Order: sequence, then C-alpha cells, then structure tokens
Amino acid sequence: MKLTGPFLFILATLMIDAIGVGIVFPIMPDLMDRVGAASTAEGAFWGGIMMSAYAAAMFLFGPIIGSLSDAFGRRPILIAALVTLTIDYVIMAMAQTYWVLLVGRVVAGMAGATYITATAYIADIAKPDQRGAAFGMIGAAFGIGFVMGPALGGLASGWHITAPFWIAAALSAANVAFGIFILPESLKPENRRPFGRGELNPFATILRALRVPGLAIPLICIFVFEFANMVYPTLWAFWGREVFAWNGFTIGLTLSAYGVLIAVVQAGVLPQLTRRFGDYNTLLFAVATGFIAMIGFGFAGAIWAIVVFLPLAALSDMAPPLMTAFAANRVGEDQQGLVQGVIASLSSVAAVAAPLMLTGVFEHFVNDEGLYLPGMPFLIGALLIVVIVPLILRLRPQDAP
Repeated sequence: MKLTGPFLFILATLMIDAIGVGIVFPIMPDLMDRVGAASTAEGAFWGGIMMSAYAAAMFLFGPIIGSLSDAFGRRPILIAALVTLTIDYVIMAMAQTYWVLLVGRVVAGMAGATYITATAYIADIAKPDQRGAAFGMIGAAFGIGFVMGPALGGLASGWHITAPFWIAAALSAANVAFGIFILPESLKPENRRPFGRGELNPFATILRALRVPGLAIPLICIFVFEFANMVYPTLWAFWGREVFAWNGFTIGLTLSAYGVLIAVVQAGVLPQLTRRFGDYNTLLFAVATGFIAMIGFGFAGAIWAIVVFLPLAALSDMAPPLMTAFAANRVGEDQQGLVQGVIASLSSVAAVAAPLMLTGVFEHFVNDEGLYLPGMPFLIGALLIVVIVPLILRLRPQDAP
C-alpha cells in the first residue's frame, strides 16, 4: 500500500512507542539489582513478574480499548493511550521500590491501546490483500524503534539508571503533541458500532470472537506463537549475562542488531515474499525459521551462534503480522478494533503466563545441581511452534499453490 500521511504517522507512533519499550530492556538486570534482587536468576524472576503484570492489565483492558475505538474512533483512544504512557514512564523514573515499578507496569498495560488502535487504524485504511504487508510495516517500525531504544538505553544508563525512563517520557509526550495536530480519524461514522455493557467483560468478548466462523484458528495460532516468542523479551538480557557475561551495553547492542534485522525483514523481505509466494507460504517459511532459531539458541554456547540464528529469529517475526492479517480478513470493518483488541488480549495472556513459566525454567536450569542448560526456555519455545503446525496448515487458502 502507499505510504500516505496517516500511515506514516501510525508507523512513527509505533516506532516511538518501541523506543520507549526497548530503551528499558538493557537496564532490567541492573534495575532489579537496584530494588534488591540478590542474583541474576532472582532478578529474572522478578522482572518476569513485572512483565506478567503489564500483560495482565492489557488482557483485561485490551478488548475494551478495541471496542471503544470501534464505537468512538481510533484517534481519541490512541492519543489517550499515549498520554497514559507518558505518565507511566515518569512513575518508573521516580520509583525507589519494586512495588512502585510494578504499579507503573500495570498502568502501562492499561494503556496498551497504542498497538491495538494502531493496527485497527491500519486495517481501516488498507485493502484486505494488503493487510499482511501493512501489518508487517508495523513490525518494521518496531524494529527501527528497537534499534534506537536499546542503544539509547545502554548509553543513557551510563548517566543514571533512571535516565532511560525520562527519555522515554519525553518521546511519548512529543508523540502526544504530534498526534493531536497531525492524525486524522480513520473510522467512518457509518462503520462504527455501539459500545455495550458486554464489552466490559474481556472473557465474554474473547469467547464471542472465537465463535466467529474461521477466526478461532488464527487466534489460537497467534496466542501460542506469541507465548513461544516471549522467550526473547523475557530472557534475552538474563540469558546473555549468564551464557556470555554480557553487560548492559552489549545487551543493548545485540537487541539493536535484532531491531535492524526486524526492520529489514518487515519493510523489505516480507512485502517481497508475500507478493511472490503469497501470505500463506510466507507464513510457513516464517514459522520454520522460528523453530530453527529457537533450537539454535537453546544449545548456543559460542558467539557465532548469535550471528547465525539472530537473522532467523528476525525472519520468524513475519509470522505474527501474517496471522493478524488472516484474522482481520475474517471480520467486517465495524469489528476491526474488537479483533485487534482480542488479539492483544490473547497475546497478553501469553505474556502473563510465559514470563512466569520461562523464568522459572531458566532459574531451574541455571541454579539447580542437575542439568545446566540456560537455553532450555528456547527449546520449550521450539516445541510450542511444532504444536501449532497442524493448525497453521489449516489456514491454507483454497487457491494457494
């Protein structure tokens, strides 16, 4: 699709949002040390609790936010989310205890409308056969943000441990002003639907979405794949410190390299592959690369493994936008916000459960006297990918080669 002004604004919004998220990743081990973690494994555990709290809040509010955007439009919901994120980063910067950090993550999860509303916005302005590539551009924007975010986080942490949060707050505030003056509304009045009491129940909303013909399979695939993929944001910093003794700067550098690869894949590789092979065959390729990458990281013990498997991990990030396109194309224009909210909610369930399970696995295989295998969480992720392959095969269009 053409890179119109509104589309470019959405991409810029998501890029700045990704900077705000990625800027914190390199300092997570040091941040946990600051609030009292006694070891790397314990820090990983409490960091996982924070990520789960964020995801739990998004689970509860994701469908509500999506339905609100279906009823009142994308623009006001998106701007409100950006304001809340700005406040959250200030809370995180001023926090002196773990519990205040935890409250900050809950507030951020409640404001998870940024991604939900942005994807619904793109679904509004993109044609059905262009949504896979358009959603891929979201990944590219996040990739660029993750290039800049971890690099800024690693550098800013040298000034002060809270400096990355203040930078993220400033960027979010600038984005609020940008949205107020630049962003037009994308949802036409005739495509809006009423907001009812039932929309306040995330469980009922998810069940209703799962009953939509053809929608359950892509939603389940998204949930399981996102669960497996949570191994990267949850454990990359702690795994890197444990296996390679990385410091914050090196962690930020590797995450930035990953961001570069994601940007290249989503903005360049994904549109080319979908144009030549179609969404379905590209999805199969992405899932295969995800499996190989996780097996590789599971047994990695040398730096060359990062060079080999990180590009494959980036290629696997084509899977979520393609699955999202399959889901979006199964509902009408008045339900795009609902579907994106449900997808975010399911992803949040995965993000609640995955850090708790994966950090527990990591702690067990690092601290116990038995088998020492810090890469075990990656191997579990590979197994989960295998589990959803039969469902992915059922997404095959009738006219697919």
